Amino acid sequence: MKRQIISAIVFGAAVYGTGAYAQSSVTLYGILDTGIAYIHNSGGHGTQWKMSSGNLSGNEWGLKGTEDLGGGLTANFDIENGFDLGSGQLQNNGREFGRMAYVGLASKSLGALTLGRQYDPVTDLLQPLTADNYSGIFAPPGDVDNYDDSVRFDNAVKWTSPSWGGVVVETMYALGGVAGSTGSGQTWSVAAAYSRAALSVAGGFLHVDNGNATLSTRGTSSADSFFNSSVNGAYASARSINIARVGGQYVVGPVTAGAAYSYAQYSPDASSSFSGSEHYNNGSVFASWMITPSFQLIGGYNYTKSGGNSSATYHQGDLGVDYLLSKRTDIYVAAAYTHANGQNGAGAAQAVIGSYDVDAGKQSQLLAIVGLRQKF
Repeated sequence: MKRQIISAIVFGAAVYGTGAYAQSSVTLYGILDTGIAYIHNSGGHGTQWKMSSGNLSGNEWGLKGTEDLGGGLTANFDIENGFDLGSGQLQNNGREFGRMAYVGLASKSLGALTLGRQYDPVTDLLQPLTADNYSGIFAPPGDVDNYDDSVRFDNAVKWTSPSWGGVVVETMYALGGVAGSTGSGQTWSVAAAYSRAALSVAGGFLHVDNGNATLSTRGTSSADSFFNSSVNGAYASARSINIARVGGQYVVGPVTAGAAYSYAQYSPDASSSFSGSEHYNNGSVFASWMITPSFQLIGGYNYTKSGGNSSATYHQGDLGVDYLLSKRTDIYVAAAYTHANGQNGAGAAQAVIGSYDVDAGKQSQLLAIVGLRQKF
């Protein structure tokens, strides 16, 4: 039945995009990415081999479309499904279109307004300037600052400005939807980026309300869960999460170099299981070299320090190689190593590589992946 429904959607979209609305278009797109991973230290065990899906890009298929409304105004939509290529199971907590689902209007002079499930402005404007543009394993351990967009936002209204001399601004507000408490579960964010010639810089702020513990359940929010590993798992009862991020990159011929900094704060209240605000400082650097138009080498380093309620330090090094077999297909090798020490709020700090979110059960962890990716 699901296959028949999807086929009907695709057929209907094709008819709509090529029929009477000559100035409209609908596109079917997707990414398939999987490989074999070796993990040294996984859940307290010494060695693990596994099929690993979505290493450089999340596995997805989607439909996006535009309609020319005249006068420089267009209507647009995007619905995007995420799935595990190894098992075929839906990701994003079983959502049919859990990666994105929005509709909106856009104007060259006024910008774009979109409504639905979306990425936040900090992700939109800052992520392309970091090593996360290659892979989420380059993210800080546990992705505590949403470096790798582990968190998306429901019920979001977002405005993106046109480019003003290389400057772009985004704002977003996501409704919590809790009766009797307007602010419970709400999210708001603002970010700005500037790009000119070889230099690109961006910065922004994200505030997430983690749910009113009296009128709803803690964790009932417009945001997905931030708490996917031992790095910040002890702070899932936080009242709110605040994240400030800045970063930039510079391009010289085939070489791109960049750096970023973030401050992530997890604040408690009387209903939290911890006291004293927990925070994470992260600094990262990376460099990418396009050896040929088809062959890329990239390396990066992350330093993460937590403080407040507990104290832990994480050092992470990453390396990746990507080779294009065609415009649509590439093969890759990626590797990362993390070492942790201190306390994470629940005990001894465990090593966790990027947004891979596998607790080592030990102070160190090594990950190596060989994979294949195809886009359509």
